[in-house]
Amino acid sequence: MKKFKFAENLKKLFSRKSAADISFFEDLEDSLIEGDVGVKAAMEITGTLEKNCRTKKLSGEADILLELREILSGWIRSAELTPEEGAVSVYLLLGVNGVGKTTTAAKMAVWYRERLHEPVILAAADTFRAAAIEQLQIHGEKTGVRVVAHQHGSDPGAVVFDAAQAAQAAGGGLVIADTAGRLHNRENLVRELQKIDRIAAQKASPGGYRKLLVLDATTGQNGFRQAEVFHEAVGVDGIVLTKYDSTAKGGIVVSIGRELNLPVVFTGTGETYADFAPFRTEDWLNDFLGINA
Repeated sequence: MKKFKFAENLKKLFSRKSAADISFFEDLEDSLIEGDVGVKAAMEITGTLEKNCRTKKLSGEADILLELREILSGWIRSAELTPEEGAVSVYLLLGVNGVGKTTTAAKMAVWYRERLHEPVILAAADTFRAAAIEQLQIHGEKTGVRVVAHQHGSDPGAVVFDAAQAAQAAGGGLVIADTAGRLHNRENLVRELQKIDRIAAQKASPGGYRKLLVLDATTGQNGFRQAEVFHEAVGVDGIVLTKYDSTAKGGIVVSIGRELNLPVVFTGTGETYADFAPFRTEDWLNDFLGINA
């Protein structure tokens, strides 16, 4: 079971106070904010919980935990992505530099290759950073996954185009494209991503195109702001959380679900290719709240 800081704080809070204590919900709100839930969401959660506890006459720790779990469950979003056989699917990985996009692309490729009966192709569409192309090619060599790459500085849209063409020639398959993340130069980044977006949408089969934002789970509300920027720029279909094993907070999942209505699709949980798994709402809720700990 994953240990979240919020679960530890919640346990301490219950050991010191009861829901009848006037400061219980204030302290709970502070703990939610500290756990990266976000101020607006934390206030709404505690307000709803306090009202429900009063209406339903809940006072015991177990009952309050279950009520809090019920409130949060309505805010958390998850989704499963299953490429259609015989079709060309394109999953575009977005995100700022340093969040682990390239490694995530490789992990995702391995995960899908073990489950699909069609080719999985990596597209090195971060042509701005030469190291990203080399890194993806090394991952391809290690995993045996095909990598489509052009020269450093070439058109990233052309890389996605060629990778999708290769999948189409094979009778269908999944293209996972790594992209640049120069958020400090937002105007150029957005223009570049919009061009890739158009090409990917044209080359993918109907319903087979998804834009997945890769976020470092340890960055908290900074990650939420990144999600806002990318979602506004090109529209995001889902989130992949990296460094999920090392984060002590995890509340960003609530903010993303509540404010942006975006599902978390996968989590990266370690250093190896196998440390990658679909996001499960039930597991996250139990871990975040310390239920069954």
